[in-house]
Amino acid sequence: MPGRIEDYALIGDLETAALVGRDGSIDWLCWPRFDSDACFAALLGDAGHGRWLLCAADSGVKVTRRYRENTLILETRLESDAGAATIIDFMPPRGNASDVIRLVIGERGELALCSELVIRFGYGAIVPWVTHVAPEQWQAIAGPDMLQLHSDIPMKGENLKTVCRFTVKAGERVSFVLAHCPSHLPPPKKLDVDCALADTEHFWREWVAKGQKAQHLPDAVTRSLITLRALIYGPTGGIVAAPTTSLPEKIGGVRNWDYRLCWLRDATLTLLAFMNAGHFEEADAWRHWLLRAIAGSPDQVQIMYGIAGERRLSEWEVPWLPGYENSAPVRIGNAAYSQLQIDVFGEVMDALHQARKGGIATTETGWTLQCQLLSHLAKIWEQPDYGIWEVRGPPRHFTYSKVMAWVAFDRAIKDAQRYKLDAPLDEWRGHRDRIHRHVCERGYDSKRNCFVQSYGSAALDASLLLIAQLGFLPADDERYLGTVRAIEAGLLSDGFVHRYDTEITDDGLPPGEGVFLPCSFWLADAYVMCGRLDEAQALFDRLLALSNDVGLLAEEYDPATQRQVGNFPQAFSHVALVATACNLAHAKKPAEQRSERSCPQERR
Repeated sequence: MPGRIEDYALIGDLETAALVGRDGSIDWLCWPRFDSDACFAALLGDAGHGRWLLCAADSGVKVTRRYRENTLILETRLESDAGAATIIDFMPPRGNASDVIRLVIGERGELALCSELVIRFGYGAIVPWVTHVAPEQWQAIAGPDMLQLHSDIPMKGENLKTVCRFTVKAGERVSFVLAHCPSHLPPPKKLDVDCALADTEHFWREWVAKGQKAQHLPDAVTRSLITLRALIYGPTGGIVAAPTTSLPEKIGGVRNWDYRLCWLRDATLTLLAFMNAGHFEEADAWRHWLLRAIAGSPDQVQIMYGIAGERRLSEWEVPWLPGYENSAPVRIGNAAYSQLQIDVFGEVMDALHQARKGGIATTETGWTLQCQLLSHLAKIWEQPDYGIWEVRGPPRHFTYSKVMAWVAFDRAIKDAQRYKLDAPLDEWRGHRDRIHRHVCERGYDSKRNCFVQSYGSAALDASLLLIAQLGFLPADDERYLGTVRAIEAGLLSDGFVHRYDTEITDDGLPPGEGVFLPCSFWLADAYVMCGRLDEAQALFDRLLALSNDVGLLAEEYDPATQRQVGNFPQAFSHVALVATACNLAHAKKPAEQRSERSCPQERR
């Protein structure tokens, strides 16, 4: 069985990523891209679906781990009475091939270790043809894929596995290099492990140093930014929501989705996270990806795309994988790509607005595309949609979707005025004002003094915490304050925030899921907006405490079992962490940047 979700660490080469368990097993790796078929899929099944285990041969060994400071290089220390050793796992930024390097360094006495490599292409379905091509070199081929293993010590084939057992003494080093390349090309040359390690360390530390990280921001912000950088597909600048698919939002449930895709919804906060940390190159690459992805007919804009901008993301199920802790089905692709979700128009317009404010220029073609998007939005904003949470129940008039339609026109008006861009301002102001009235009349429950999930509904929705941050209403408006109080009363579990109540909202799925970590950060942001700074800091600290031992967060958390759930690590959770940290610090506040209003001082 795989480990707990929070037992994994991330390594990656800026085009794909692997999850390494505390037990030394790489249980998830898709090669050569984030969205390729997995060759290690034990995360969603068992060892027979592919993994690479490197661990102490005997029990009773103490295991601790950390990332080497300001890098994505994982160090796992194994210690027993007999000896101690450190396993260093990393993937050098992509060169001619993609490599996973595992280096064992003896530190004290001697320690017995073992390695078990199980390669299964096609999400655990395909057993490759493995050959011993040289004394320390093995090759595995199936169809278009080839893996090549270089090992410092002899290995042998055993029951469709490649295995070895060895002892490392103080001062000794043993390395393994597993490389991927297309099977029709010559195999890659073995990397110089020491040079690759030095280059990888230099890359990450130089990247962190490029940012303008304020000293008073917590180390969790740096770790989150490194994680976000690792989730960028380097050739295009697209950012996957997570490197995994089908990790369940409820253990044993069916809320299992493929997140190896790029959501437009994440655009604004992702841009702000990188820009506020001084990483303008990544912000600009993300902005360019965004413009390329949405280019075309405005009525064909999708809510998500593939990492290179692919539009067809057809969803299918993998019948031979039982799912994480039997949480079936395992899904590949995401059928929600074809849904109408009106809020994404606001996210796109806000992202491009923030990019301009941050000094990232947008081309004339980009402005023309924005104008066409608004022309289409003017025709459709009154339609029901599937909302920010991509419900698989019936469409409805989601309040947050309408608020984001208001954001789309509001940001375009501000840009046209500030940068002297040609635009039908009177028409846009008319749409903006009408949408505002529409939301305040139909999305607000005057008896309960709060905004509701959809028109005519009694349900609450955590997305409405963003109303003030988006500038739709000031934070001291009693309607907003009432909404915050209602969400505190109706959507909290152990002080953390559910997206909505799955028992009363028909989202087309069985009820039950964890608290949604980005929404919990939004509540902390709402506290900042309302001047409740002590409460904001306390909630932020509790959220940081949910991070695993190497600082990573999934999408959700189950307070009952005290486990992380959902895809991992989740970009949106780490983006939200960075935003809240900035909101709490004496730095640029995303809450102020988006709303263009100053946050009040502490309210006692």
